[in-house]
Amino acid sequence: MASSNTVLMRLVASAYSIAQKAGMIVRRVIAEGDLGIVEKTCATDLQTKADRLAQMSICSSLARKFPKLTIIGEEDLPSEEVDQELIEDSQWEEILKQPCPSQYSSIKEEDLVVWVDPLDGTKEYTEGLLDNVTVLIGIAYEGKAIAGVINQPYYNYENNEKQQLREHRNEAKAGPDAVLGRTIWGVLGLGAFGFQLKEVPAGKHIITTTRSHSNKLVTDCVTAMNPDAVLRVGGAGNKIIQLIEGKASAYVFASPGCKKWDTCAPEVILHAVGGKLTDIHGNVLQYHKDA
Repeated sequence: MASSNTVLMRLVASAYSIAQKAGMIVRRVIAEGDLGIVEKTCATDLQTKADRLAQMSICSSLARKFPKLTIIGEEDLPSEEVDQELIEDSQWEEILKQPCPSQYSSIKEEDLVVWVDPLDGTKEYTEGLLDNVTVLIGIAYEGKAIAGVINQPYYNYENNEKQQLREHRNEAKAGPDAVLGRTIWGVLGLGAFGFQLKEVPAGKHIITTTRSHSNKLVTDCVTAMNPDAVLRVGGAGNKIIQLIEGKASAYVFASPGCKKWDTCAPEVILHAVGGKLTDIHGNVLQYHKDA
């Protein structure tokens, strides 16, 4: 079946464009200078204007195009009319050219659950650690994460800043690496795209773990693994990207705190390239709407 006729691939193609729109919103809020920060449960559990606007954009855009979906977002927002400028109607045509894995070709819209983290790494976002930030849209079927999109709004932002500095000095422009932002996507049975898969250097055992939500158990667990190096960064999406790009061997977080919207999309990308994401006991994660 042509992917353009399957619900799953049309949804992934829409989620790709919608995630890009959300990434633009995240960048715009920083540029405007008013983050609108509020504490949710504690000083490390924050919400910003970017979280709110990006979730409104993602959930409203998905619901308009796929009204029978179950959509679960991180932020608890009041129902209100969404500004038309937050709506993204387009689809990424390159995804529609890909074949839909046969096991998903007859999925119905109402069978799918979409888990949305509009801004993963909010604390780091408020502190200017912008390369930690991702937008996550994960798609689950029968409790299993099967497709996902990760947008990195500030991928290459350091290179981009260097390019702007060179342009200001009338020096030669940087190459294509200075393009700001990127979107990674994947579907189980098809693959993952938008990045270069790399292995950790041979003989190295590098752990990535939380930067903002650590405790004694997390620290003891990481230490017990006797790693050669430990990376402490923000965002579940960001840490999974470290794995697939060869910056870390394993992501370890031995503590409550991760939610389904943190892990659904990243899990798909990791599983699509041969990795594995489980709870601390090795059990697979469930993504039913009432999980």
